[in-house]
Amino acid sequence: MITPGQFFSLVDTQARMALKAEASKLYLSYLWWVLEPMLFVLVFYLVFEVLLSFGRENFLLFLMCGKIPFLWFSKSITMASTSIVQNRGLMNQVDLPKTLFPYASVQEALYKQWVVFLFLFIVVVSYGFPPSWHWLSLIPLILVQYVIILSCSLIAALLVSRIADVRILITMGLMFVLFTSGIFFDVQSITNEVHRDLLLTWNPMAFIFDCYRKVLMYGQPIDMMHLGKLAFVFCALLFAAHLVYIRLSRQIAKWVTQQ
Repeated sequence: MITPGQFFSLVDTQARMALKAEASKLYLSYLWWVLEPMLFVLVFYLVFEVLLSFGRENFLLFLMCGKIPFLWFSKSITMASTSIVQNRGLMNQVDLPKTLFPYASVQEALYKQWVVFLFLFIVVVSYGFPPSWHWLSLIPLILVQYVIILSCSLIAALLVSRIADVRILITMGLMFVLFTSGIFFDVQSITNEVHRDLLLTWNPMAFIFDCYRKVLMYGQPIDMMHLGKLAFVFCALLFAAHLVYIRLSRQIAKWVTQQ
């Protein structure tokens, strides 16, 4: 029986090994941790600001405050969704908790993300938005997003291990989140209050991205009550996902060997 300490040690080790293996294959190595998300942001900036003349003040920073947290969310889930299937060989040799593999993928993405967040904070300050006491709310905000990522990643990995085609649905779902979470527009600018409230209530990522902008760009407090509700819901979902993994551990091993 593996202990929690051993489990998280394995998660950390596997994540670090994956990072080193990836960096060793690339000419720019660890620089891609920052370059990749910046190139994503630049592409969307060119489309919306240069080609479409979106015309919003500080649009590049506005875009970064939404796109960078979204990339953390999307890349974590994408990587974690196939993590169990990709480690079928190891599962055939050693009886390990199946949650180890999506956790390691999420941890790998987290190691990259802290560097990107640091770069984002530097850009925010360079735009003339100095740190304030509201920046302390970034701590619970990032923690809640991390819990959301973990719970969604465990569910995605479980579904893909059962039905491989779910990967396509996950990609489509992430695209839906991309265009409905206020990355390219300000959700607060939606004039229909009912639609705005529905979006912020039922799309957790729209609320999360809006909070990043409130803290970093506008120096405003965030709705800690709503953030607490999200934390409760997704902590419960994460706990339920762990119970499902424990109950279906043997079945998951059989599913992936049949793919």
